[in-house]
Amino acid sequence: MLNPRKVAVIGCGFVGSSIAFSLIQRGLFSEMVLIDANQDKAEGEAMDLSHGLPYTATMDIHVGNYDDIADCALVIVTAGANQKPGETRIDLIDKNVAILKHIVPEIAKRNYEGILMIVSNPVDVLTYAAYKISGFPAHRVIGSGTVLDTARLKNLLGEHLDVDSRNVHAVIIGEHGDSELAVWSGANVSGIPLHHFCELRGHFDHEGSMQRLYEGVRDSAYEIIARKGATYYGIAMAVGRIAEGIVRDEHAVLPISVVLDGEYGLDGLCLSIPSIVGKDGVHKVLEIPLDESEYAALHASADRLREVIAHLDL
Repeated sequence: MLNPRKVAVIGCGFVGSSIAFSLIQRGLFSEMVLIDANQDKAEGEAMDLSHGLPYTATMDIHVGNYDDIADCALVIVTAGANQKPGETRIDLIDKNVAILKHIVPEIAKRNYEGILMIVSNPVDVLTYAAYKISGFPAHRVIGSGTVLDTARLKNLLGEHLDVDSRNVHAVIIGEHGDSELAVWSGANVSGIPLHHFCELRGHFDHEGSMQRLYEGVRDSAYEIIARKGATYYGIAMAVGRIAEGIVRDEHAVLPISVVLDGEYGLDGLCLSIPSIVGKDGVHKVLEIPLDESEYAALHASADRLREVIAHLDL
């Protein structure tokens, strides 16, 4: 039987340990299992995280193995090679698919019935690989998708308009990567269409601003990696938000990476698309309104990922 308040994090590098910290801060789980090929690293992270428990919610944090994940409500996979300066997320594909081919069968052979979330990059390709390798139903295999990219867009828009980013409603969809796209046609600030709100704030160069903001989102990981070597805090908070939607059965709408089955005329891959998320994983993949150029850009993003998937042995 699944324990709805038990989570496992596989991979205890910068991203995995930051996710563990984010989950502890949210108080969502009562038990957390840390798994890493480097046992000492996992033990060190478990010790360090446990030492802060007197100041947060009660929780059992411990190192484990794949036998310990069978009753987890959520298993989060962050294991994989990190993106280095000058690399794209797609450049990581061969290394990280090989790692996934070791991890996912270990999870599947435990008759795991919870939700499997992939965070390792390229997340859309690896989410599809995990779906194919595991044999799990599509609604139980998700990726962190463009939840972080969407937060980056909201943050940049909030700064541009000098308004609380939580009042900005906009989304990034497609690949979590260079071919992602912003859905400008539906963007608004508390229900006020984006262009109208921009003009209320004295901004009239809509095309120029949209391009600059989009490039700021698309290139932000490269900028961070060039400066500090890796990104991990933002994705940790994004994964925490997804986990919250699952554990609390919120039916939250989040742009996670999902298996497509005809939505937007696409199938045979995963893309980051707004979806309703709850305790059973994906409740519904949403076909949001797109203008003609956005629809074409989404298909171009899908074509890029299909080319990558075609060369994988799945």
